[in-house]
Amino acid sequence: MNTTIAISQSLRDEIKEFGHKGERYEEILQRILESAKKRQLHDLLMDEKGTIPIEEAITRAKKRWQK
Repeated sequence: MNTTIAISQSLRDEIKEFGHKGERYEEILQRILESAKKRQLHDLLMDEKGTIPIEEAITRAKKRWQK
């Protein structure tokens, strides 16, 4: 089942810029969405908030085992 969504002409033109010759809007949007998901996962995995360097983690672990 197909669905029609209303978007502005300017947004449609921007989406079209991501397309290849003969590609449907659905294909373009699927590719853009897949790229956004990969980027989101990358950003999540590479987020360094709340992390410590591996050397520090090893030092802490050794100190705990020595107790």
